[in-house]
Amino acid sequence: MPSQPTIIAPSLLAGNHAALAESVALVERHDLPWVHIDVMDGHFVPNLSFGPRTLHDLRETSKLYFDTHLMLSEPHRYVDIFADAGAQGITIHIEPDFPCLETLRHIRGLGLVPGIALNPETSAERVRPLLGEVGLVLAMTVHPGFGGQHFIRSVIRKIQTLREWRDAENFHYRIEVDGGITAETGLDCLWAGADTLVTGTSFFKAADKPAFIGQLLAHRLPSSVLDAG
Repeated sequence: MPSQPTIIAPSLLAGNHAALAESVALVERHDLPWVHIDVMDGHFVPNLSFGPRTLHDLRETSKLYFDTHLMLSEPHRYVDIFADAGAQGITIHIEPDFPCLETLRHIRGLGLVPGIALNPETSAERVRPLLGEVGLVLAMTVHPGFGGQHFIRSVIRKIQTLREWRDAENFHYRIEVDGGITAETGLDCLWAGADTLVTGTSFFKAADKPAFIGQLLAHRLPSSVLDAG
């Protein structure tokens, strides 16, 4: 089970893009402290989403923690502008070719929480040398770029590995998962060691949002046997 309090971070990507402020307000009305904001460049991932102006304008209406996920080929070029726009945490990917360590340290130097993300096919070993530099590790449970994809169960073993390293080396990073998170898969991830759940479609489309939130926060045993194969 997670060693830190569970945080549910609804993904703005699954909200109503014609009324983003209303989507953020919906998160606030359900007493969830984080909103997850996916920033896509159409290059690192085959989609475009939000820019810094979106964060800036939403920040004027909300006090939520902006969990900002840069799916960019050159994230180091945009850290300052998203920090100025209102991000409190900035997560960058390990896969692109850019000065990753320096960028993480720069994020922390700005007073923000630095995070490192890895795609489903990326080995956890790629981020191991950076774990002392980050406050969050994001294990993608779908291929990034689009919402509504199916959960990739093989990532559960990666979550377990990240938890084992955190416990063994006394790190304090949060373990976040993003993609295909439902009540069932979310509980499986919590049981594996995740503590931060990005929920998109499952949150915004839920007919009974309090029941959905309550099921995840209850920390019940997973309804299916963990299978990392």
